[in-house]
Amino acid sequence: MGGNGVWREVKRPGFLRSAMPWRAAGYLLVSGAAGVLLCAGLLVATVAAGVLAVVLVGLPLLAGLALVGVPFAAWERWLLRLLDGTRLADPHQLPTRPGLPAWLRLRYREQATWRELGFTVLAAFVLWPIDLVVAGCALVVPAYLLAALPLLLADGEQVNVLKLWEVHSPVVAGGLGIVGLAALALFAYPLTAVAAGRAALVRLLLSPGGQELRIGELVSSRARLVDAFEAERRRIERDLHDGAQQRLVALSMTLGLARLDAPPGSALAAQLAAAHREADEALSGLRELINGIHPQVLTDRGLPDACADAADRSPVPVEVRFDLPGRMPPAVESAGYFAVSEALANIAKHSGAGAARIEGHYADGLLTIDVSDDGGGGADPADGTGLTGLADRVSVVDGTLTVSSPPGGPTLLRVEIPCTPLIPTRSG
Repeated sequence: MGGNGVWREVKRPGFLRSAMPWRAAGYLLVSGAAGVLLCAGLLVATVAAGVLAVVLVGLPLLAGLALVGVPFAAWERWLLRLLDGTRLADPHQLPTRPGLPAWLRLRYREQATWRELGFTVLAAFVLWPIDLVVAGCALVVPAYLLAALPLLLADGEQVNVLKLWEVHSPVVAGGLGIVGLAALALFAYPLTAVAAGRAALVRLLLSPGGQELRIGELVSSRARLVDAFEAERRRIERDLHDGAQQRLVALSMTLGLARLDAPPGSALAAQLAAAHREADEALSGLRELINGIHPQVLTDRGLPDACADAADRSPVPVEVRFDLPGRMPPAVESAGYFAVSEALANIAKHSGAGAARIEGHYADGLLTIDVSDDGGGGADPADGTGLTGLADRVSVVDGTLTVSSPPGGPTLLRVEIPCTPLIPTRSG
C-alpha cells in the first residue's frame, strides 16, 4: 500500500468502515509501547555505561550503544507493515568477510547506522509520548462517552464522565453515547494522519538512501553477471566437449583406419600420417582449451579433485592437500580452481621451482587456498597483469589474493574467499 495508499484510504468515502483507523491505532499503540521500553532501556544502559566508564569497563558498552539503532530500526521497518503493508529494504550491506569484527567494522562505517541511531534517540525521547497521547485520546475519550449510558444503568444513580461532570439522566447519557460515536469517527482522521506522518518519517530515515540503493544494485548486478558468466562458460565447455571434440576424435579414428589401408611407404601413407598427427595435436589442444574453460572434473567432483587433476598435468611435482567440509558454491570453486591453475602455470614458466604444494582448508566461513613453491621468488603483481588479473577474478566472489615472494624464494600465493559449503559431508 505504501504511504500514498494511507492518504488515499483517508480520502475514500468508505474510510470509516475500513480497517485503516484501527490499524493506525494499533500502529501507534505498539510503537508507543516499544518507545517506552526503549527509553527505559537506553537510560539504564547509558547510566550503567557512564558509571562503568570510570574504570574503563563501560567503554565497550558505550561503543555498543551506538549500534542500538540497528535492531530497533529493523523492528520499526517490520512494524510499518502493520499500518500499510510496506516492506522497507534493509539499507545495510552484507559484510564481505564472516565474523563479528568484519560486521562491526562495516556497521560503524555505514551512514545508515548513524541515521538509525538518530531515529532511535528520537523514538525513545520524543515520538512515544506523541504516539500514546494521540492513540489514547482517539480511543479513550469516545470510549468513555459511549460507556456513559451502560455505566449509568448499571449504577442506577449517576456516572462520572471523563471525571469532569456527573450525569444522572439516561437521556443525557444516551446523548453522550451519540457524541462519543461521532467523536470516534471524527478522531479517526487525525489518528490516521499522525500514524501516516510517523510512517513517513520512518521511511525517510530508515529506508536505503540513493547511494545505498546504487550500492545494493551494483552488488546484485555483479552477482547476476558472475552467474551469467559462469553459465556461459559451462555452455561453451559443454558444446566443445560434446561437439568439436567428438568430431576430432572421429576424424582421428578415421585417419587411423585410412592409414591401415594405404600402401606402406607410399606418398598417400605419409600424407595420412601427417593428417593423423595434426588431428591428434588439434584434439590435444582442444582438450587443454576445454580444461582451461571449465574442467568437467570441477563440476563433477569439486575443487580438491580438480586441483589434483591440474597438479597431475604440471611439469613441476605438486603435492595436493585439501581439508574441506563439502562442496563450495560453483562460483567459489571456479575462482579457486583458476587461481590454482594460474599459479601452477606461473610456477612452471617462471619460478624455477623443483616442487610445489597446494593446501586448502575451510574455517570460520573462509575458504583458504595456499599455493607455494621452492623457486627463486621475486614474483611481483606490479610487474605484470597475470597476478593482477587473478586478484580481479578472485575479487568477483569477494575474495582476496595475497602474494609473498621475496627474492630467493620461497613463494606463497594465498587465496581467501568467504563462503558457505553447499553440502556438508562430515561434521567438524
